Amino acid sequence: MQPASPARLYATVVGAVLTIAGIIGFFYSSSFGSPGSVDKIFGVFAVNGWHNVLHLATGLLGLAAAGYLARTYALTFGLLYVVVAVWGFIIGGGDSILGIVPVNTADNVLHLIIGVLGLAAGAASPVAANTRPAPA
Repeated sequence: MQPASPARLYATVVGAVLTIAGIIGFFYSSSFGSPGSVDKIFGVFAVNGWHNVLHLATGLLGLAAAGYLARTYALTFGLLYVVVAVWGFIIGGGDSILGIVPVNTADNVLHLIIGVLGLAAGAASPVAANTRPAPA
């Protein structure tokens, strides 16, 4: 048995964390209404129903991709989360992306960390870690 590649570890851990964050977020805010209908997880991270759905979706995709698609997931979502973080820093804390997904400075920092780790994990993983094993 081979050790897990960095991308596989990233997809598994980040996938699980984002899935849990998406679920927990619904206990704080399940509103899909106006951007002003925002609550904060642990008093820090801004969320609403749309933000929770995005975390849940990207988390479940990570768990599903943790096998042979782990490198693709790490690179794709790493880049996506870096873009979201930069976008969030540009619009400023306390505003929303596309007028529906609230972000604040804590969200932006977390998105940047998730993104950079994804890019690093994808880059550190061999391309072979992204191929489906041949049928026996």
